[in-house]
Amino acid sequence: MRKLFGHPDSGHAYKVRFFLCAAGIEHDYEVVDIWQPRESRSAEFQRVATLGEVPVLVEDGAVYAQSNAILLHLARQHEQWGGESAQRLNACEQWLVWEANKIGMCLPQIRSYERFEKNALLEGALPWLKARYESDISTIESALSGGQTWLLSGDQPSIADFCLCGYLFFADEANVEVPPNVQAWLQRLANLDAWQHPSKLLA
Repeated sequence: MRKLFGHPDSGHAYKVRFFLCAAGIEHDYEVVDIWQPRESRSAEFQRVATLGEVPVLVEDGAVYAQSNAILLHLARQHEQWGGESAQRLNACEQWLVWEANKIGMCLPQIRSYERFEKNALLEGALPWLKARYESDISTIESALSGGQTWLLSGDQPSIADFCLCGYLFFADEANVEVPPNVQAWLQRLANLDAWQHPSKLLA
């Protein structure tokens, strides 16, 4: 029995929910109002979410937090989607660690500034974040420049693809440009049967 806690504004929750649906892994889902004080959230969420953040996955009583750690757990558990071998899992893990301190850091903050809190960044922070985004998106663009379908070889996406797409499906809300190879890759993900926009899949 699995249950995922998330919210429609969280790209980190989206990457896990999208993966679970695409992989056909059965689970329940509950929206947590991340805009409310933590003490106002459900008692169940407060009990399992020791870090107070989404996403959180509860699986047979065990609790898994942080989106990339959840993805790694699921790939190992099912031995698919990058978990087929130690070599492929290592390749995924490198992308997941890279994402956490790269595009998974700068893009959410740019989006938050553009959508929610125009005056919330210190002077000079926005240009720095946008420069980071340009550097990070060019890394992904380059990785997809060889004509491959997914970030890892093979005929299906891996958790690396789900990890990196989390906030890129919100790119229009951040007012950033997405280069052509990345656009084509996002479209391939959007062509998966399980795909829905975050506003629907996380609602």
